[in-house]
Amino acid sequence: MRILIADDEPDMLRILTAYFQKEGYEVCTAVNGEEALLLFYQEKIDLAILDWMMPKRSGIEVCREIKARSDKKVLILTAKSEEEDELRALHIGADEFIRKPFHPKILVLRAKKLLGDEKRQIFFGTIRIDMEGSKIYKDGKDLQVTKTEFELMSCFVRHKGQILSRHQLLDLVWGLDYFGDERTVDTHVRRLREKVGEDLIKTHRGMGYSVEASDE
Repeated sequence: MRILIADDEPDMLRILTAYFQKEGYEVCTAVNGEEALLLFYQEKIDLAILDWMMPKRSGIEVCREIKARSDKKVLILTAKSEEEDELRALHIGADEFIRKPFHPKILVLRAKKLLGDEKRQIFFGTIRIDMEGSKIYKDGKDLQVTKTEFELMSCFVRHKGQILSRHQLLDLVWGLDYFGDERTVDTHVRRLREKVGEDLIKTHRGMGYSVEASDE
């Protein structure tokens, strides 16, 4: 799915982009309202996250136009604290309203809920991945995976069909601030394979790992 994030604060855009990309979403960014509208129509956006106070056109103006022409979801971010502001945003069609400051993880969870992406069940043959419950099952049996193993498998699912290098996996699973050895990835892939089966996760010598398209 493709998300548009529009905010005139570069640091905010950078941080939010990293969090959403880690969850497997494609992200487009804009620094003003006019650019946000242009990208919305050009890039087939599924969810628009708009800061209220933007140059050229405000997030509220952009939200109003999007809702007049499409049924796509819109989430408004703002530093405004008055209830009247929230009511105004919801009245013109905003699907969600979040006040700054907030933790990026909260925003990601709200976005997933809007997109109906928080209760997904992914199937790979006899493997079932419960994205909401953070569990992996094989032939109906809970494999009792660790948090890191689940995050690793989830990462492969979100990027199915793509070859992910060890460096990419470190960034996506362990985080941008992790400075451990890339062999950590090999160790966790080996342990995950012992549980889900050797054939699910493919090795591409000198390139990385991948999981092919599921039966979803």
